[in-house]
Amino acid sequence: MSIVIKEVISKRELKKFITFPDKLYAGNKYWIPSLHSEEMNTLHKDKNPAFDFCDVKYWLAYKDGKIVGRIAGIIVTRYINKWKNKYARFGWVDFIDDDNVSKALFDTLETWAKDKGMGAVHGPLGFTDLDPEGMLIEGFDELGTIVTIYNYPYYPEHLERLGYKKDIDWVEFEVKVPDKLPEKIKRIAAVVKKKNKLQILNATKSKDLLPYAKEIFQVINEAFEPLYGVVPLTEKQIDKYIKQYFSMIRPDFVSLILDEQNKIAAFGITMPSLSKAFQKAKGKLFPLGLFHIMKALKKNDRVDLYLVAVRPDLQGKGVNSLLFNNLFNTYKSNNIITAETNPELESNTKVQAQWKFFDRRQHKRRRCYIKQLK
Repeated sequence: MSIVIKEVISKRELKKFITFPDKLYAGNKYWIPSLHSEEMNTLHKDKNPAFDFCDVKYWLAYKDGKIVGRIAGIIVTRYINKWKNKYARFGWVDFIDDDNVSKALFDTLETWAKDKGMGAVHGPLGFTDLDPEGMLIEGFDELGTIVTIYNYPYYPEHLERLGYKKDIDWVEFEVKVPDKLPEKIKRIAAVVKKKNKLQILNATKSKDLLPYAKEIFQVINEAFEPLYGVVPLTEKQIDKYIKQYFSMIRPDFVSLILDEQNKIAAFGITMPSLSKAFQKAKGKLFPLGLFHIMKALKKNDRVDLYLVAVRPDLQGKGVNSLLFNNLFNTYKSNNIITAETNPELESNTKVQAQWKFFDRRQHKRRRCYIKQLK
C-alpha cells in the first residue's frame, strides 16, 4: 500500500499531529509525553508569536488509512537574516520503522524547502532555542526530560540513509548531588561574590521573581547569542514564556544573582523533575495530570537544570560557583540526589568543565542533522 502525505490544515488535523506520538510510544518507559495543551500553544499560528517571522508547514503520513508519521517544516526568517544560511528546519518528526514512510515525509519537506529557495534542511529544531531540539543518538534506555526529544534508535539510521549528516551534537550529564559541596567551589563563590559586589535574591514566592522576568530573558538573549542557531527572542515571545511558565516555578529552586545596581548578573532556573509526573498525566492536565505534577514539585529526588546563564561581561569569572553554592543548599534540604543537566552543545567546553567537581556521567547525546539540497 502506498504512503499518502497530507498537509495539516485544520485544528482537528493539528490535534492528530500532536497526539500521534501517544500511540507510537505507548508502553515505552523512557519517553515523556508532552502536554497536549502546551503543544497546541506552540504549534498553532494564533498562539505562538514566532509565526510573525516563521513560514511553517505540518504534514501527516498515512498508510492503509492510519497515521504512521509526522513532520514539521519551519523557515525562520530571523535565523536566515542573522546567520546568513538559507536553511529550512525540520522538527516534531516521528515515524514508524518503515523506510517508505520516512522517505515520503522528508521528500515532502525537502521539496517544500527547495520551492522556498532554501539551500539545506537541518534539525530537529524548533521555532526557538527554547523548543526541544536534537535527535537522540545515545541514551535510548535513559529516562527523558520534559524539555527534550525522545526517539527510537531507528530514527538516526533512517536519516543517515536519506543522506543527512551530523551538523552538531549536544551532550547531557547526570550529576550526583554530593553530601558536601567541594571546598573549592565554596571558596570561589565567596571570592566572586565579594570581588564583583554580587548578592543573591532570596525569593520565597513566584511573584518575587516576576519583576526580574523580562530581564532574565534579556540575559538569555545576550548569553546565548553566539550559540548554534540561536535567534534572540522578541518581546512578544518573552511575554508568552513569562505568562506560560513563571507561575509554575518553585522560587527556592531558582538562583538569581544581582549586581550592585540590582541588575541580573546570572541565574539558574531548575525544577524538581516532572518526567514521571508527565508520564502519569499522559498529555493531559485534567482530571489527574495537574495532581501528579503538583505532587512531583513537592516531593522528588531528582532535579532538572533548565536554564543557566551568566551575563557576558561576567562570564569566565567564576559566577557559576556562586549559583551552584546557592542551589546546593536547596537540593540538600529537599533530599535531591541527582541532577539532569539537559542538553549542552558539545563545543561548549566551558559549561561542561563545571561538572568536573562532581560525580557525573555523560549518559545522552543528541544530534542536529543537515542535508544540502541540490
